[in-house]
Amino acid sequence: MNSDRIFGLVVVFGALAMFAGALQIQTSFLSDPLGPKAFPMMISVVGVLAGVGILLKPDAEPAWPPAAAFGHMGIALVVLVGYAYALAPLGFLIPTMIASAAISYQIGPNARNAVLTGAGLALVLFALFKYGLGLGLVALPKALMG
Repeated sequence: MNSDRIFGLVVVFGALAMFAGALQIQTSFLSDPLGPKAFPMMISVVGVLAGVGILLKPDAEPAWPPAAAFGHMGIALVVLVGYAYALAPLGFLIPTMIASAAISYQIGPNARNAVLTGAGLALVLFALFKYGLGLGLVALPKALMG
């Protein structure tokens, strides 16, 4: 019960910090009516509500995952940090394939399915972001693109 209350407080303080950070975002005179502050502010309000909900109604005795689950979460964290650093020099497709495959393998340890999931997710996301949303993604490293 105490662990839920501590977590609820952490969520509330984190959401309030996010709200304060959103207030610091500078807007230009050419921004949309809502501006760039609206989305992070809405997410932080939801975070505060979720944290307060956890504070007011904690579980009697939460069931913690086994120790191996924390190892999997640590691996996923390292993979995602590496992914963030690899995007600029390696383009979108290669880091997304590797990160998706690694996280897929953490969920279900089947190498063939993980590789297929990583490749498929990278290609679908690239098409969606590049052509559907019009983002300026670079598919491969600039050295390979010429």
